[in-house]
Amino acid sequence: SSQDFTVAQLDYLHDSKANTIGALLLHLAAIERAYQLHTFNGVKWGDWDSHTRQRWNIPMGLGEKARKSIKGNELSFYLAQLSEVRAHTLKELRKRDDSWLMQMDQEWVWGPTNNYCKWFHVCEHESNHNGQIKWIKSRLPERLGS
Repeated sequence: SSQDFTVAQLDYLHDSKANTIGALLLHLAAIERAYQLHTFNGVKWGDWDSHTRQRWNIPMGLGEKARKSIKGNELSFYLAQLSEVRAHTLKELRKRDDSWLMQMDQEWVWGPTNNYCKWFHVCEHESNHNGQIKWIKSRLPERLGS
């Protein structure tokens, strides 16, 4: 559970190539937002408007830029981002039926793919990063109150 992280724990960097827990949480919101824009709004992948790029590009990509800029936030900040994005996903999914889920995208990067597969991938993505967060949490230094 992420309910008990301090700012220092959210910002902990295990090594120079790692991501922080905070960055991973924001990354999850960013990726879900990208899939919303793509599948619900029909925006071509990566063809985001300037507001979306400004808000989400760094957490989407993680890496050095994220290590430098995603820090100093309380857990409530990350949870608010995740909640906002998830509420929108659920609202939009309620508007759609099975035929929408099975709608094929012939141009998708890994080949013809339907919306079901894309959203299944979002779930797999979250599960994968949840494992990373648990791994980082298990290695937090005692000085950070692990």
